[in-house]
Amino acid sequence: MPYYRRVGEIPHKRHTAFRKPDGGLYAEELMGVEGFSADSALLYHRGLPTAIVDAVAVEEDRGTLTPNHPLKPRAYRTQDLKFGAEADAVTDRRRLFGNNDVTIGFVTATAPSPLYRNAAGDELFYVQGGSATVETIYGSLEIGDGDYLVLPTSCTYRVVPHGEVGLFILEARGHIGPPKRYLSAKGQFLEHSPYCERDVRGPSSPLVVDGEDVDVLVRHRAGLTRYTYATHPFDVVGWDGCLYPWAFNIDDFEPITGRVHQPPPVHQTFEGPNFVVCSFCPRKVDYHEDSIPVPYNHANVDSDELMFYVRGNYEARKGSGIGVGSLSLHPSGFTHGPQPGAAEASIGAEFFDETAVMVDTFAPLELGEAADASEDPGYAWTWSRRGPKG
Repeated sequence: MPYYRRVGEIPHKRHTAFRKPDGGLYAEELMGVEGFSADSALLYHRGLPTAIVDAVAVEEDRGTLTPNHPLKPRAYRTQDLKFGAEADAVTDRRRLFGNNDVTIGFVTATAPSPLYRNAAGDELFYVQGGSATVETIYGSLEIGDGDYLVLPTSCTYRVVPHGEVGLFILEARGHIGPPKRYLSAKGQFLEHSPYCERDVRGPSSPLVVDGEDVDVLVRHRAGLTRYTYATHPFDVVGWDGCLYPWAFNIDDFEPITGRVHQPPPVHQTFEGPNFVVCSFCPRKVDYHEDSIPVPYNHANVDSDELMFYVRGNYEARKGSGIGVGSLSLHPSGFTHGPQPGAAEASIGAEFFDETAVMVDTFAPLELGEAADASEDPGYAWTWSRRGPKG
């Protein structure tokens, strides 16, 4: 995150002796990205963050990814996905889509997750209903409906639902942050940014937990490993820096509008390795007297477009069976646009009450087992209103 935070107890100077009440040293840990050349945080542990007593390989079967072949637009219903009575946000998330840059999944969680660390890249949560406490090595964050949460690479955390919580989850092979065009050279949000530091929440106090022989599930490039730590990783008494988990709510995103229809980049909220995330929010729409507020037909020749419909009524998709909890996938190679009649019906509209999260990837998305389990097979034919003969 582009601004500095200080939480809990830390010494006046970094890399100097910081002593516990019994006279021993707190163990300093630097969490940093890009080889000491970018954002970092310094954390101070009661125990050694390096002290493991066991390491065991963990088998995992997320199912296979299959190409979108034959190439066609597709739609899915996350509300049709089934989860167990004690599903958790880590081991029970189901893979919808993926490529070499990002894995996209969904889970309806009701039980606390194990302690978990993704060492392969940042994660981005979008909360689609419900709430949870996310306990992290930096402290706790409360998240609820409409919240985005960015969890930096190698941040140890667990998710504790308050009842039931729906999570749309992106797992990047790299780092996720605000678009660079929104930030100054020194990392401050600029005046044209649709959100800023005032909208962002980070941990405000340490989460100091004692324990021995504590398991942490770690995702890395080769698979999953379960470490057993001699002491609890949440033994941090303080930290400071510019790298930490942070959240903000989609309702705090300020839409950028114009006299005629604005292209998707005005909705951009995050960027990751070879993908972007956009927020489509309730807004005053195009105000030229002859404007057509819904999107024009377009071919994103370099990207696949995945839209997750989270609230309201999405004007361009009326008549296609799309509703809250649905996903549409419009791949590169397919020209897509509003459903028949939507353009004419939108003329004269002043406000759209719709909320959606869009992910554009610059490599094709392949289909996971959760996509196979929740697809609407008739979506591709909704523009012509008839399917293949026979």
